[in-house]
Amino acid sequence: MVPSITFPALTMAAGQTGFLLSRQSADRRNQTEMVFWLVTDGQPVCLVIEGELPVFFLETAAYEQAQRLLSNAQITFSHRHLELTTFHHQPVTAFYFNTLDSSQRARRLLSSEFLPVFEADVRLHDRYLMERFVYGPLEFTGEPIQRQGFLEYRHARIRPARYVPSFRVISLDIECSVRGELYSIGLYGQNISTVLMIGEPSADKEPSADKELLVDAELTIQWVADEKALLEALVVQVAQYDPDLFIGWNVINFDFRLLLKRATWHRMSLKLGRGGQPASWRERNSDAAEGDVHIPGRLVIDGIDALKSATWHFDRFSLESVARELLGKGKAINDVSNRMSEITHDFHHNKEKLACYNLEDCRLVAEIFEQTRLLDFLRLRSELTGLELGRIGGSVQAFTNLYLPKLHRTGYIAPNLPEGGGLASPGGYVMDSVPGLYRNVLVLDYKSLYPSIIRTFKIDPLGLVEGLKDPDHAIPGFKGALFSRNRHFLPEIITQLWQQRDQAKAEKDDARSQAIKILMNSFYGVLGSGGCRFYDTRLASSITLRGHEIMQQTARWVEERGHRVIYGDTDSIFVLLKETLSHKEADEIGQRLAVEINEQWKALLMASYGLTSCLEMEYETHYQRFLMPTIRGSETGSKKRYAGLKVSKGREELICKGLETVRSDWTSIAREFQAELLRLVFADTDPSAYILETVAAVRDGKKDDQLVYRKRLRRRLKDYVKHVPPQVRAARMADGHNRSAGKPLQYQNKGSVQYLITVNGPEPIDYRNSAIDYDHYVTRQLKPIADGILPFVHMDFDKIITSQVSLF
Repeated sequence: MVPSITFPALTMAAGQTGFLLSRQSADRRNQTEMVFWLVTDGQPVCLVIEGELPVFFLETAAYEQAQRLLSNAQITFSHRHLELTTFHHQPVTAFYFNTLDSSQRARRLLSSEFLPVFEADVRLHDRYLMERFVYGPLEFTGEPIQRQGFLEYRHARIRPARYVPSFRVISLDIECSVRGELYSIGLYGQNISTVLMIGEPSADKEPSADKELLVDAELTIQWVADEKALLEALVVQVAQYDPDLFIGWNVINFDFRLLLKRATWHRMSLKLGRGGQPASWRERNSDAAEGDVHIPGRLVIDGIDALKSATWHFDRFSLESVARELLGKGKAINDVSNRMSEITHDFHHNKEKLACYNLEDCRLVAEIFEQTRLLDFLRLRSELTGLELGRIGGSVQAFTNLYLPKLHRTGYIAPNLPEGGGLASPGGYVMDSVPGLYRNVLVLDYKSLYPSIIRTFKIDPLGLVEGLKDPDHAIPGFKGALFSRNRHFLPEIITQLWQQRDQAKAEKDDARSQAIKILMNSFYGVLGSGGCRFYDTRLASSITLRGHEIMQQTARWVEERGHRVIYGDTDSIFVLLKETLSHKEADEIGQRLAVEINEQWKALLMASYGLTSCLEMEYETHYQRFLMPTIRGSETGSKKRYAGLKVSKGREELICKGLETVRSDWTSIAREFQAELLRLVFADTDPSAYILETVAAVRDGKKDDQLVYRKRLRRRLKDYVKHVPPQVRAARMADGHNRSAGKPLQYQNKGSVQYLITVNGPEPIDYRNSAIDYDHYVTRQLKPIADGILPFVHMDFDKIITSQVSLF
């Protein structure tokens, strides 16, 4: 065994504790250098570790050929034959290199000769951390050197620890011209509310229509002479405040990208890092529209990416939209949709007003982070998985961080990514629905079904390898899978996470609970992803197809008790009860069904497989009224679309899944119409009058503000060639007008557009020239919704409309 790979020594003298802020590795002076920046209770800390050897593995049978190739190419290496094997039980040899460059050259050379190289894509600093089970918090020792504003530790050693950091945070936002010339920079955080502004106080200041826009008791304006002085002032402010984190809205690909671009234009280095180190920019792959900013000793976290990582969903992710929904307030500007012209006007005529607007954007971002506990979520995610605080996505990396060091300690190395991306695995079980309008429908679902299946049936990459070695004692899966009863890691990882989540729930720690939930639920997706080194179609199939089996068996047990199952989806089952039952009686049946089904699983799995069931069915909801619609234009029941009315604490609540009411790409008139129509039908009230009233209001122009479509552009505008949907036509028209007026183009690189359907087709709301096509909204928005509901009460939308017309 090689200690530096699989069994690093964790014994060391007691040291200090900190939390990982950033990590990187590079070649320096013909050896590797890893740099880890930490947040501590005292000064910021930079750990520097030199000379760690990059490593990858080859099957030992290929050693002599590899040795000849590397020697002929004059690539220096050392090796060691290990007591480790591949998943196919072939012994392996570790190849070590002095530099990252030589390791990468060796990898390319051997791969070109069709020699499989294993784990060569694991980054040096990631391997160093994960093999020591160090994720977010850690304990460290070393030789300290006082630097300007931080402590540097040489010859550092680390190990896991418990530590909760307190981050120093600055919310940053810039204002600029259409051409990208900087006007001001806002900085907001604890004990800082500053706007750096080019120019002098406005002598010709115009009165604001909103007086409160000019009133901000926290605001301090620092006036500077020009753009270069603005950037220099930013460097000074950052050094004085010394933040660990920058936060903002699209702050990486807009604010910091532009700051670095303008610094380059002025031929100056933007020294925003600790110790006066410069910030730098790197394009992300081949997409010139996105990149990453590196600031030594500090980290930049984008609010949009962080919200998405924490599974927050909004119709639109603009700062204005998210702030309105979460905080009940928006930007400090009169015309948000035309803010660029107002910003430019204010810069020239009312700089104080612009400063208030600039600072308010910073403040909104900070309040959104606080409201959603985003930093707590990201910190906890890092603690659980080792992911960087600002990492977007990363479920595959999280799984690798948790699993790979455990795998090495059992004598295996990890496989490579599957060729061709792997095979598709079956999806979740979705039962054919029975369409209808019902009374008394129960919903029961399995708590975290896929993680429960993994725990119960011991589904695990190592377990699959070991199970196939000993089929007589293994647990059968699907597609030929067999799983070891004793040798596995994933079931225990999930069990520990499950217990932590239950504790978090009991302590009402929503951020930790959410972080654990996202992690647990990601495991199935990771195992079924061709982007994961542990992918095997037998793993994912043994989860989903077992889910099919569980749902089908559950439906049989329910129907054996005299109830009817009208729908089932992945982990939920919908049960129809007698119409005459009271809410209390329905509740009692739901609770009893959950208990009985859980007991049956315990008995069945022990008898059939000798397994302890971790399956846990819960009684979720009683719908007093319930609608399962048909597929539009068909008599077949729909899937993943339904509506129900439930009563909780004496209040009625309408729940819609998959319907237009909850879809952002339908107009607000459609969503409002559907919700009210459902309420009327559920209340056994004739909806004819409401339908006629709504149609008349639309045709009379009384609902124009509710007819706006809001749709996203999934690609760049120029990439729509063969199929040009309405939102693209509207976006092109809008940017055509913007170009003619000398305004910035808003829709060239994705985004969302608002438009109306007119008699001349789609037109953007800001540049509509034609009359609204009201017939479109009646026939393409209202009618489809009505046709999905009215047949269940033996009514017809066209007949209702026609009968009204015939009266005249």
